[in-house]
Amino acid sequence: MPNDSPDLSGNECGRRRRQCARSASGPALALMLLFAGATLSCAGQAESSKPDAPVPEAPQPQTQAEKSTKPAPPCRTAKSAKPAEPPSGGTQPAVEPCKPIPVINWFARFLNGPEVRALTPAEKARLAVRNVVDPFNALTILGTSAIAVGADSHSPYGPGMTGFGKNVGVSYSQDVTGEFFGTFLIPSIVHQDPHYHRLPNASVGRRIFHAITQVEWTQSDNGKGMVNYANLVGFAVDDAIGNLYVPGRETHFSADASRYGIGLATAPIDNFVTEFLPDVARHIHIRVVLIQRIINQVAKTDGAGGT
Repeated sequence: MPNDSPDLSGNECGRRRRQCARSASGPALALMLLFAGATLSCAGQAESSKPDAPVPEAPQPQTQAEKSTKPAPPCRTAKSAKPAEPPSGGTQPAVEPCKPIPVINWFARFLNGPEVRALTPAEKARLAVRNVVDPFNALTILGTSAIAVGADSHSPYGPGMTGFGKNVGVSYSQDVTGEFFGTFLIPSIVHQDPHYHRLPNASVGRRIFHAITQVEWTQSDNGKGMVNYANLVGFAVDDAIGNLYVPGRETHFSADASRYGIGLATAPIDNFVTEFLPDVARHIHIRVVLIQRIINQVAKTDGAGGT
């Protein structure tokens, strides 16, 4: 069936414009309107005669799995090096700030004391080993040995480096013996907690009384009160074993009893330091772990290692 619609191709449009231009019978306004209509009709026909341009495919939606595997955007702190150069013709992309690293209070246990929970024998053994190999313990033993030999060159240990070495060896032997019996063996047998537990919220008088009585009465693994066998029995065992190797020590009963009484009498010094020194550190804002460790070790050595 033939198409009745006029052909509005490019040649036909040109022909119509020429006809309109040659026509002089109508008014000028009609000529202008006719010429403009023919022009628009030809432009639309020419535009429609072009082949259709391919339509770009829509982007596929991103799945949840792809979102989870997408690497995290980089971040830059205030102290990082110079920022990256911005791309040409654009602005520098915003950099997501890094999350601040949480500040760890390494002195929380020093200020608050040990947590109340039962220790297994293996944990008590590890605690004893950690106390022996503690760098503060080694520093204290080396310092007290050097002072003892330097102050008395005629001691049973002898002068010079020889006497210093003997003093260090004896001090370490006493320390190992005390930790083995007082921290591991006796507390494991009688189910005693080897820690000292502070009373930071009690009155000063109550805390002084607590530090003194903790020498003879302490806390069991289940949190109940019990006799402090680690001190009452451990001091006697340590002294008896020390009679076998400590040079120049008197080993008769009266000397043993004297050393045992001195050990119990000076034991609260360690408890006083542990009880009150954290309060001093909190108020003056200094780190006094080293001071506490040294004073504790000196108190323990003087109480258990006297001749």
